[in-house]
Amino acid sequence: MKRSLEHIEYNQDTEAMAKFAKALGHPTRIAILKHLENQSCCFTGDLVEVFPLAQSTISQHLKELKNAGLIQGELKPPKIKYCIQRDNWNKAKSLFLEFFE
Repeated sequence: MKRSLEHIEYNQDTEAMAKFAKALGHPTRIAILKHLENQSCCFTGDLVEVFPLAQSTISQHLKELKNAGLIQGELKPPKIKYCIQRDNWNKAKSLFLEFFE
């Protein structure tokens, strides 16, 4: 008899960690986060100059990171300025450190 996992309830930290892990599931997103961690902020165009990818691809990765709460974007028409969302970044680091200890 198969058991369904749909009815299992997880605590908020477990759900947050899974969301962060999913966002970190692509090497480009990890590279973007490493780049942003060493910058105060940057624009999509700046990232296109750093990574050999189309702007649409960079934008899709930024969207995934933003949806996970790891980065934040501030509209500076006609551009968007991105930076690490420090509270969630620190929470992710803490959750992963605790998990791997």
